[in-house]
Amino acid sequence: MTADAGLYRTVALIRGFERRAVELVRAGVVPGGIHPCTGQEAVAAGTCAALRPDDLIASTHRGHGHVLAKGADPARMMAELAGREPGLNRGRGGSMHAADFALGVLGANAMVGAAVPIAAGAAWALRRAGSDRVAVAYFGDGAVSQGVVLEAFNLAALWRAPVVLVCENNGFATSTRTADAVAGSVLGRAAAFGIPALAVDGTDPRAVLAATAEAVARARAGGGPTLLECAVYRFDAHHTWEHAARPGYRSAQEEAAGRARDPLEVQGARIPSAVRAAIDAELDELLDAAVEFARAAPHPDPSSALAYLYATEVG
Repeated sequence: MTADAGLYRTVALIRGFERRAVELVRAGVVPGGIHPCTGQEAVAAGTCAALRPDDLIASTHRGHGHVLAKGADPARMMAELAGREPGLNRGRGGSMHAADFALGVLGANAMVGAAVPIAAGAAWALRRAGSDRVAVAYFGDGAVSQGVVLEAFNLAALWRAPVVLVCENNGFATSTRTADAVAGSVLGRAAAFGIPALAVDGTDPRAVLAATAEAVARARAGGGPTLLECAVYRFDAHHTWEHAARPGYRSAQEEAAGRARDPLEVQGARIPSAVRAAIDAELDELLDAAVEFARAAPHPDPSSALAYLYATEVG
């Protein structure tokens, strides 16, 4: 498979997974709802394509795409969303806490900005161990004024931690416009700590891959952190509760304009139509099977509710 076809496959995998996950929320199979990343898939596809299997990522509450792009099994991921025993974390993590240490996925995180100190700390540990592995931290524009994020920027820069800081700027912190909540700029925050920063078209998987590859190479060579501000547009709701509540913070015209630049179409136009059709057919079969797997999978035994709460436990 060519690089462009591989990028398209990852974008299409995430798009198809999210569509089915939303359907399972509506069917009551996935409890509590999810934060869809529809429209933001190019960031996950491009960043993870620049990584080695042994590199690490730490994700956000909107993390399905990152976890899938790093190689997670879609069936086990879907089962995790549904709270089922065969899920990535035995049904205990759900949508916002999916992790797979074997793949270098340190976990999605419901705490805004929490991926940054986790990834920065992991990167520092890698550097201390003499490894050339890197870590990637994903966070949104709503996290850029969190104290722990700025503190992590400071330490990552000071210690030249091999971490790539990826801001997915979709223009909103939930329903609050970034322009109404963030003074200065995302790139300016990196500059304050002497961290190289770059604005990236987050709807273009190729552009994201190129920028990430450069940042990763710099980190591996001992150059320290880089920040990438990826401009994206979230096509779906902040959270699926909006499907019923319809808070109305975006106009129909704005949503239409945002959807005009679709990562799926941007990357799909770069591969032959026959190749695209073959990938789509393969993914339809794969994701339909993932849904059936999740639906049929058992829930965890209630008697094991307290399992895995302590580091001394093995299971």
